[in-house]
Amino acid sequence: MGFFKRADKPEGAARGPGQDGLSTLLLQGEDMIDQLARAHMSWGLGSADRWGLDQRTGIITWTFPDRTATAPAQLLGSYSSSSGSWLWAWANESILPEMSRDACAVRDWAEANGHPALAEPKVKADEQKAATLAALAVRITKATGFYRGPGSTSSAIITFGPVTLTARDGSTSTFKVDIG
Repeated sequence: MGFFKRADKPEGAARGPGQDGLSTLLLQGEDMIDQLARAHMSWGLGSADRWGLDQRTGIITWTFPDRTATAPAQLLGSYSSSSGSWLWAWANESILPEMSRDACAVRDWAEANGHPALAEPKVKADEQKAATLAALAVRITKATGFYRGPGSTSSAIITFGPVTLTARDGSTSTFKVDIG
């Protein structure tokens, strides 16, 4: 199964809005990732020639032949298939604190709601567990954009806000998703 592909749902899995169990949050997070992926594909997410994240400005940039797309971003964590681990952004010394606010929100939520396993700095993880952590984090933070940034040794797991598209002629438009 590929990273961030929906796992098979167990029979009778709860989906009601008033329930706050982890299984419900996971299903909601997976739904959110699916909806966000479909929505953001309309401007080209997943097809850029290259991408970059500037921690000093907090801006992620995707570069296309005819335009750029930029958005305010946060790092949730990173997944390394070679080490089989997930590292939350708040526990990564190379991440500036202002870039890990969403990851801190997940940790704080986990501690407040009795889920200490979600507040561990580094977790043994295969692709499915990393996808589960990402889906829970997207749901908990109510992210409006989600990107798995490929790297040489690990993948950066990123949330982002409204996207500004800038054409080669300098004209701009904004793309915003609200999946409530």
